[in-house]
Amino acid sequence: MRKNITQEEAAGEIRKGMGKFSEKDLENVVNKEEKLKWKFLKEVPLKTFFEDFLILFALVKDYFNGNYRSVPWWTIAAIGVALLYVLSPLDLIPDFIPFVGYLDDAAVIAACLKMVEKDLDKYKSDMTK
Repeated sequence: MRKNITQEEAAGEIRKGMGKFSEKDLENVVNKEEKLKWKFLKEVPLKTFFEDFLILFALVKDYFNGNYRSVPWWTIAAIGVALLYVLSPLDLIPDFIPFVGYLDDAAVIAACLKMVEKDLDKYKSDMTK
């Protein structure tokens, strides 16, 4: 059984889904706020990223609601794909495997944070003005 994925594999999972990510998918992510929040609070490998999740989700929600459009669509798609990945029970390491099932989810979130770092910093800066 596989116990981890590389940063490159995690980024590849995000890139694979970005081209297919749509406005409907964005709406789906926004509508799953409570389920996402619960996963980030409950699952040990994801708990580390809870504060990051809150910012990622706020950006996606602000974009969806039209309150913040100063980021490219690919940034929203990358975040959306990463968050949907977390919700998927069948991914590179199935979530039903205790503890290790969420290591790939954490790796995908880490890769997403790296991919969108500049846009996320700009968003945080703009929101504090």
